[in-house]
Amino acid sequence: MPEAPGPARTAMPVSVESRASWIVAVTVLFVIAIAYGGPLIAVVGLREIAEEMGGARSVPGLAFSLAWLGSAVGGIAMGRIAERIGVRWTVAFGACMIGLGLAISAGGEPWQLWVGHGLFMGLLGNAGINAPLYVYVSCWFDRRRGTALALISSGQYVAGAVWPSVFERTIGAWGWRATMLAFAVAGAIAIVALAMLVLRPPPEAPRALPGSPAAGPAPGARVLGLRPNVAMAALAIAGFLCCVPMAMPQGHLIAFCGDLGIPGARGAAMLSVLLVCAFISRQIWGWVSDRFGGLNTLLAGSICQAVAMVGFLVTEDEAGLFLVSAVFGLGFSGLIPAYVLTVREIFPASEASWRIPVVLLFTGSGMAFGGWLAAAIYDHAGFYGAAFGAGIGLNVVNTAILAFLVFQSRSRPPLLVPAAA
Repeated sequence: MPEAPGPARTAMPVSVESRASWIVAVTVLFVIAIAYGGPLIAVVGLREIAEEMGGARSVPGLAFSLAWLGSAVGGIAMGRIAERIGVRWTVAFGACMIGLGLAISAGGEPWQLWVGHGLFMGLLGNAGINAPLYVYVSCWFDRRRGTALALISSGQYVAGAVWPSVFERTIGAWGWRATMLAFAVAGAIAIVALAMLVLRPPPEAPRALPGSPAAGPAPGARVLGLRPNVAMAALAIAGFLCCVPMAMPQGHLIAFCGDLGIPGARGAAMLSVLLVCAFISRQIWGWVSDRFGGLNTLLAGSICQAVAMVGFLVTEDEAGLFLVSAVFGLGFSGLIPAYVLTVREIFPASEASWRIPVVLLFTGSGMAFGGWLAAAIYDHAGFYGAAFGAGIGLNVVNTAILAFLVFQSRSRPPLLVPAAA
């Protein structure tokens, strides 16, 4: 007589993860790495662009910020659109808009730079790529979701590690306008091709019994002992505050080095070191978040970022700045994917299509504000130390909010997360 299946076998959760999940994740990594190369042209060419447009660094600095802000704001609508028509089409549309935005930005006037970056590259371009792809990839994973989110969010650091050195050479040889036009064409073609070939609908999640851990949090239930939208607001504000200081070294490191007499090529290499370290450590942070949870990872990352930011205030020699850049990259890199993972852990999965873009709106807005704030403080004070000091202050407030949320999570029953996680 055949043996009846035991309870452990029938209770084994079914995972949506497969080899195809990782193919999708790696493809998304490359898509994001290409898409976020566009705004970096204004970072690498910040001094050259500013000199042609009156000398104020806040002009190209604002363009970079508008690209982030547009991506964050547009992500909410694009997340909903992707849910209806499929992420493949929002990604292809976004790639074309990034190309158009770069072409407009190459016109040479400040308003063209701002419209090209804010409206086309941000609101219509990366908005159709970034937030929809976070939601999309989270649907392909349940056991190693934190690791997968860390991988795809590293696309921005792959962009920062690869493109600055390339752009520094092409700007020196061709100028920043020709660099924008060349990247517009090549980037749009590459992203559209990848989207059409790989990005298919995600698998359906297996059904779970109501009330079981695999079912996730129930809609309308209190979150961390708070009303859902209160918890959401606290998480969103924390995301904004953490990303203001995060943006400052990334957007101004090359210019900061130039002020200290360090050649632009060394500054670009320094930025690449920062982002290579961020890419490597983000995979470690993803592993940590899968084992200790999104909120705990956020608190640890926030503390590490604040400590690393202090290094930029006390170091001015080239070797020291290389070291500080590496430490900063190692410290802050786990934050963005941990915010997305936290949303998936503490809120119902059915609400992910709008809650994740909302959190990314606040983190992206923080990146936008941080890049602009550093430029504005520099134009007023004449040095970057004041800007970095303001960033550290905001980081401290962010750490306090996250510490409160972690305390709330530990004083309540354990978070309901997928059993397979």
